[in-house]
Amino acid sequence: MRMSKEKIDVLIEGGKASPAPPLGPALGPLGVDIQKVVDEINERTKELAGMQVPVTVIVDTNAKTFEIKVGTPPASALIKKELGLDLGSNKPGAVRVADMTMEQAKKIAIAKFGSDDERFVNQVIGTARSMGITIGKGPITPEEQKEIEKMRKEASQKVTIEGAAAETDEKTNA
Repeated sequence: MRMSKEKIDVLIEGGKASPAPPLGPALGPLGVDIQKVVDEINERTKELAGMQVPVTVIVDTNAKTFEIKVGTPPASALIKKELGLDLGSNKPGAVRVADMTMEQAKKIAIAKFGSDDERFVNQVIGTARSMGITIGKGPITPEEQKEIEKMRKEASQKVTIEGAAAETDEKTNA
C-alpha cells in the first residue's frame, strides 16, 4: 500500500485556529479529526496571539494521522508586537512611527531566526525602517505624533473613499 501524504499550508491568528475555512474544508476530505488538529495548532500557537502565524499540516491519509509544523510570524508582526504598534508608517522615511533599541532588534532576530547574528539583526532593522521605525533615535516627539495622527486620518479616509467607490462600481455593474 502506497503511503499518501497531503500538505496544507495556512496562515492563522495565533491561538485562534477553528474548523471554519480555510482549515476545516481543507482537512475534511482527508479523514482526520479536525478538532484534534485545531486544538493542537491552538496549543502550539497560543504565545503568538494577535499575530498571523504560518502553519503546515501534513496528513497521512492512509493512517489518518497528522503532523503540525508552526512557522514564525513575519518580522513586521514581531516588530509591531514588540513595540505595541497597530500599524507601521504609510510614509516610511517621511513619517516615523516609533523607535526601536538595538536590544529589541536582537530579541526579534532571535524570535524570528533563532539567532542574533548580525545578518539577522540587519534584516530586522531593514524591515523596521521600511515600516517607519528608527533604531536608537529616541522617543517620538509631539510634532511627530501629530504627523502620525494626520497620516492615520488620511489613510482611514482613503479606505472609506475606496470602499464607497467599490460600492458605486458594484451598483453600476449590477
